[in-house]
Amino acid sequence: MLPHNRSSVSSKPDNSLDEFQLLTFKLSLFCLYIRMGIYYNHSALINSSKMLQLRQFCQRSLSRCKMSSSKSRPVFLEALKQDSHHEKLALVDNLGRHSYSDLLQKSIALSQHIIRHAEKKTISSNKYNSGILLNEERIAFLCNNNASYTVSQWATWMSGCMAVPLCKVHPSSELEYFLTDSDCSMVISTKEFADKISPIASKLNIKHMVLDEEFIASERPDKMAPSFISDTNLGNSYLVKPNDEGNQVSLNESLLEIEDGEAIDTMILTQKWTQVKWRNRNAMLVYTSGTTGQPKGVVSTFGNIQTQVTSLLDSWGWSYQDVILHSLPLHHVHGIINVLACPLWCGATCVMLPSFDPEQVWDHLLSDGQPRINVYMAVPTIYAKLIEYYNKKFTTPKVQAFLKATCRQKIRLMVSGSAALPQPVMEQWEDITGHKLLERYGMTEFGMALSNPLEGTRVPGAVGQPLPTVEVRITSDEGDTLVRGNNTQSHITEGCEGTPGELEVKGPSVFKEYWRRPEATRETFTKDGWFKTGDTALCENGVYRIMGRTSVDIIKSGGYKISALDVERRILAHPSISQCAIVGLPDMTWGQRVAAVVVLTPGVRNFDVRKLREWAKDKMPPYIVPTEMKELQEIPKNAMGKVNKKTLVKDVFGLDK
Repeated sequence: MLPHNRSSVSSKPDNSLDEFQLLTFKLSLFCLYIRMGIYYNHSALINSSKMLQLRQFCQRSLSRCKMSSSKSRPVFLEALKQDSHHEKLALVDNLGRHSYSDLLQKSIALSQHIIRHAEKKTISSNKYNSGILLNEERIAFLCNNNASYTVSQWATWMSGCMAVPLCKVHPSSELEYFLTDSDCSMVISTKEFADKISPIASKLNIKHMVLDEEFIASERPDKMAPSFISDTNLGNSYLVKPNDEGNQVSLNESLLEIEDGEAIDTMILTQKWTQVKWRNRNAMLVYTSGTTGQPKGVVSTFGNIQTQVTSLLDSWGWSYQDVILHSLPLHHVHGIINVLACPLWCGATCVMLPSFDPEQVWDHLLSDGQPRINVYMAVPTIYAKLIEYYNKKFTTPKVQAFLKATCRQKIRLMVSGSAALPQPVMEQWEDITGHKLLERYGMTEFGMALSNPLEGTRVPGAVGQPLPTVEVRITSDEGDTLVRGNNTQSHITEGCEGTPGELEVKGPSVFKEYWRRPEATRETFTKDGWFKTGDTALCENGVYRIMGRTSVDIIKSGGYKISALDVERRILAHPSISQCAIVGLPDMTWGQRVAAVVVLTPGVRNFDVRKLREWAKDKMPPYIVPTEMKELQEIPKNAMGKVNKKTLVKDVFGLDK
């Protein structure tokens, strides 16, 4: 068994603190903070930076105390636990406005149907001491970016199954791969995607549930309880919709039918959910981007997810008063964890757009309507598109000044991630909005690991320091540790500052395994339990920098290790280039040579590699300047703005990288 594998530790002792110990710890930190404040205020050593460091230490310590003192649970149980949030606004979307109570009631209703109709492997009552959960069967769902997604996710977890989110822009062949690889018992879709899913479900003999969004939009869930109606045209498909024949189930007195016919009401359901040992249960199966190989299913437990969420709540200052705008896909951790699970965990509000649209995003960011947006997170490509729209539509100085003042005054946090943030984009965004984007680093396998600070200096091109509960280290090709760090400090081996190596991550946020790929799981962990990210990084001046994927972004040329991401950032400073991807091509003399694939700024003509090299003479070391350049109308990217460079080299240069 691998050191990180915690799947069978259901009887693991709970090292959490009780309420009295937690209160005592809080009081101790408070007294320490006050006493040190008095000391510094009455001495010549007063220094605001020292007080800031002390406050950050207290916050980190209290955060770790909070995380260790709480039992692992799904986000729906956290919503149930917070009575004061039940009638609070949770989601705003194209279907309307949904309170936490609405989401809970509709999820409970849907979970009943999942339990009744999902293909059951075994009932897990003996394994988990609960008679209400299935045995982690996989339930895939393909929904719009609205409450139907959250209801499907929560209902899947309520029924004891693993959530497998699908992407609406993926081709049918890729959806078929995900459904086959995950061995799904059921797939849920909204009507909009029924025609796309139904043939695949029929081919794979998987039950298909079509969710009517009228049920999700209803303000009277007790009168809109769903029921299944068989549709012979869809084979294994079922339609969830209101039943006009009076065969309704009141969600306030809902009954769950278990295999022996026993009925359990909602209150008993809630009591039993709170008794389940959630920490090591499989929660979610999310597939990697596949930018460096075939997508793999990443299995995260409820303990993993809770750690990922709570570390961000603390580090980014989340509160129940926050309102975040969601314009990201919902099949990757950026959209699932950072932008949806975080607000729902702390009782905040999420405003969901059906998809990214620059006009709608700007309208929401600038609107005085309620709920008022004060947090936004996106990928670099989205920020570039918003800048492009700004330059076209907001042209007068008066409008620009109003926009900047509004963003400064009413938005507290803007975050960028999922791909490297080009420095020109960061600088232009700060000039437009007054906000320096907070750049962070994460992966499907562990959520977020490194982040620039909420308060303090955000270094361009860097991803800050480790988040709470996360440990990182950078190792050489020989396996020597160059850097090791956590949320409080990083130790750099003498003479190794700025030396690149492979980034490795450890902590309770790290995933359990690759789905049914034991060999791949073993290969990606070191013998002492560190996850090998496959990214090259360095630590310099107290902050970490990601140089790129070792397999595609590190170009070995003439004895140098060149970061493709660093070259991209520099080249994007050229006014004639709007997009850039740097790749390494085989070279008999140098091993590899640097090549650029670019998209030119509209209106630019007759720009070639000679002009690029002339411009770069006094701006870049000569060995990193591209010797070859290809121009495209658009560089292909996936839904999260990432470039598949192996495919790019093959398609543009005719080579297999």
